[in-house]
Amino acid sequence: MNFAYDLIPVLFVLMGILVAWLATRRLLSLRSRSYPRWRKATEGVVLSLLGLAAVLVAGSSAFNAVVLYRFRQSPPGQTFLVDGHAMRIECSGSGSPAIVLDAGLGDDGLIWGRVQPALARTTRVCSYDRAGFGWSDALPPPRDADHIATELHGLLAEAHVTGPVVLMGHSIAGIYLRDYASRYPQNVVGLIFVDGSTPLQNRNPAFKAHPNPEPPSWLEVLPKKAAIAAGIPRLLGECSRTFRGFDPHAAKLLAEDECHDRSTAVARERESFDRSGEETVHTGPYGTLPILIFSQDPARTAAQGEPMDVVMAWNQMQENLKQLSTRSRRIVAKGSTHYIQGDRADLIEREVPKFIEQIRGTAAQPTDYGSTQTN
Repeated sequence: MNFAYDLIPVLFVLMGILVAWLATRRLLSLRSRSYPRWRKATEGVVLSLLGLAAVLVAGSSAFNAVVLYRFRQSPPGQTFLVDGHAMRIECSGSGSPAIVLDAGLGDDGLIWGRVQPALARTTRVCSYDRAGFGWSDALPPPRDADHIATELHGLLAEAHVTGPVVLMGHSIAGIYLRDYASRYPQNVVGLIFVDGSTPLQNRNPAFKAHPNPEPPSWLEVLPKKAAIAAGIPRLLGECSRTFRGFDPHAAKLLAEDECHDRSTAVARERESFDRSGEETVHTGPYGTLPILIFSQDPARTAAQGEPMDVVMAWNQMQENLKQLSTRSRRIVAKGSTHYIQGDRADLIEREVPKFIEQIRGTAAQPTDYGSTQTN
């Protein structure tokens, strides 16, 4: 039984019923009490509102639990056991090399729903959920690059994605794909960084001067977990948001997925960030391995209020990724935020197929290795 999806909603329903029953019982007993009229009226209003709120929370939690249960019973793609733990992967298209999509921190494979169909017209494309995200079972700490790369390798074997692969990772997954490429170089024929993180980036002076907020304590996280279990986000329409550029089915999946609590998985990967950095800081260079780097637009980031020294530091880190191979190229996605696969899906859908054809040898090789362009 899953605590988050089964037990917590049951507790909310039972507590709601209990509170509503107690409020009703007290209301009925007021008739025989010799209280002043104003007190009876006041207490009656309070008890009525309390009982109504309890019924609403119980109903909302029950409805939310049923919808979540139905949603999680039908994962897109397939689920495989990797060392006894379920992991989800969704593959579409055909051809070699296969592209393996790895999401950033806080996201799962559904975040690629806008670009995966287009890329699948060129080759086989597989998006997956890391442990604790989407439909993949949560695993205990440490959630570091070594463990994550090993789990992905096991998942690809179970899913029979055994031929050459191109790893494509967003944000923190930029660290994980480096770990994978170093551990299993015989499987990897290309890397694509989508505004990828770099090992130990948090030790950069600019990032140390503007550190990310400390992860919330369990006391701070508890109200959010309770709100999700009570179905509050669903009542507010957050489970039915629209996503520009996604087809209706993919948008519906992603909207529903947004109403799942993934704070524990996020915290565990964040806690292992330094460890992942230590494991990957010496990875590469990868010789002549083809590498394509997509980066956010520094001008867009600065306009959103990011400190200029942080913007410049991130931009330099992206530039340094070119040192991982003599066959690397970098493209700055004009006008894009960190989520290039959403803001500039057109760029990814145009450049990645060309990258695959170049690896296959069916398209002319670039003459601008080592360059940085803005498109």
